[in-house]
Amino acid sequence: MEILTQTEVSLRKKEIIRKIKAGALFIHPTDTIYGIGCNALDQKAVEKIRLLKNRAENPFSIWAPSLKWIEENCIVDKIAKEWLKKLPGPYTLILHLKNKKAISSVVNVGQETLGVRYPNHWFSQIVAELGLPIVTTSANKSGQTFMTSLSNLDKEIENAVDFVIFEGEKESRPSQIVNLATGEVKRR
Repeated sequence: MEILTQTEVSLRKKEIIRKIKAGALFIHPTDTIYGIGCNALDQKAVEKIRLLKNRAENPFSIWAPSLKWIEENCIVDKIAKEWLKKLPGPYTLILHLKNKKAISSVVNVGQETLGVRYPNHWFSQIVAELGLPIVTTSANKSGQTFMTSLSNLDKEIENAVDFVIFEGEKESRPSQIVNLATGEVKRR
């Protein structure tokens, strides 16, 4: 496992994008906490994250490459349009998925909805250049404390990822979940 800084990611951007497209598992920073991610279209990579997290069925969220991607692949009604105006930001919007081929079926395991993030973070530029969504879920085993620094990264997860993009300790909480499919807002 390789640890990369923001500068190293910028210098090696094409290589990083190529690795993600090819199925790499990696830990990435967000505007809230660290996440574990992979190409959301790569079924094998998504299944590896499921095994690592001990999370057989719960749906994963994705980091969208653009707001346009969200509008093209999810049902965006009047209320959802208002929430999209708040992006980028620390929200996970649960939307009805209109294009089931936009992600691997193992991302949301039979759900008609999808958790969508578009964080206010420099890594959004990498995801935009990638041009496809990535899985983004907290970098921890289900039920365990989420990763805020390298010191509390689970060893099994550390050994399974191809690289870690690290930018120092995070002092935030996971994103706020806004379920636009049911109208429920979950405060963290």
